[in-house]
Amino acid sequence: MRRTLGRSGIEVSGIGMGCWAIGGPFFTTDGTALGWGEVDDDESVRAVHRALDLGVTFFDTADLYGAGHSERVLSRALEGRRDQVVIATKWGNRFDEDTKVFTGPGHGPRYLRDAVEASLRRLGTDYIDLYQFHLNDHPVDSAAEQLEALESLVEAGKIRAYGWSTDFPDRAEAWGAGGEHCTAVQHDFSVMKGGKTDVVEVCERLNLACINRGPLAMGLLTGKYTAETKVGPDDIRGSGGEKTLFEDGRPVPEYLARLEAVRDVLTSEGRTLAQGALGWLWAVSDATVPIPGCRTAAQVEENAGALEKGPLTAAQVEEVAKLLAAAS
Repeated sequence: MRRTLGRSGIEVSGIGMGCWAIGGPFFTTDGTALGWGEVDDDESVRAVHRALDLGVTFFDTADLYGAGHSERVLSRALEGRRDQVVIATKWGNRFDEDTKVFTGPGHGPRYLRDAVEASLRRLGTDYIDLYQFHLNDHPVDSAAEQLEALESLVEAGKIRAYGWSTDFPDRAEAWGAGGEHCTAVQHDFSVMKGGKTDVVEVCERLNLACINRGPLAMGLLTGKYTAETKVGPDDIRGSGGEKTLFEDGRPVPEYLARLEAVRDVLTSEGRTLAQGALGWLWAVSDATVPIPGCRTAAQVEENAGALEKGPLTAAQVEEVAKLLAAAS
């Protein structure tokens, strides 16, 4: 299964590999964990290689993940294979690589130019395929000031296209309508939403790729987490850094109930729960490109298995919507 990143014409595999987790630990200034715990860089490299072996060509990271470490690990894993892949990364956050501390937002044309050069160095490449603004709720007017600088980066060959990682449809609309080489919006989207969001509809209307972060609901849609699960404080789900799907390290009961409501549909036809969740995303819109996070080769293998199963049917999507409505 292949998808095109909006109007850029850049072709990618139907799923990408999200590279937040392979960045390892990083923190706020008060010590709150923003990563997914300790990682084994050698296993991260094996995961990337396994993804390539299974036909995954799209890798999504950010300069902030692991305070630069995710980009460096991805560079190591892709050495000698740059021409086989599409790399997406993000800017918009200041951090200290040595202390692994996130220090605050960074934006504006000058910061943008510095950030892209830093990412190019860490990634070991001379161009980035998709460069994404990482400040979800940044004011539209201020963000618009960066479009001219982004277009100059396209002209210079530093980036091929750009987008915004935002959950707000007005921000998606602003860049999608105003930026010639804007080609994607990345937003939080999974079967837990129940159906198309306003952001998905903006993407469809403006011919933008809808890149889905959180397609497995921070792991809930793998089925590995129960009411008894307690994630430790070294993981963003247990540190208090994420409070929607997990609270104090435990899955929020509402979302566990939603999961149980749709489990049978998602696992039909031999799919695992994760594969069904990915198949739902493909069925909801032709614009979707889910990027499930992985840090082991085994996780990659399960997610890539969804490519063979393909999208759910329209009838299954309708059934999921009814089941979630009844469970709410």
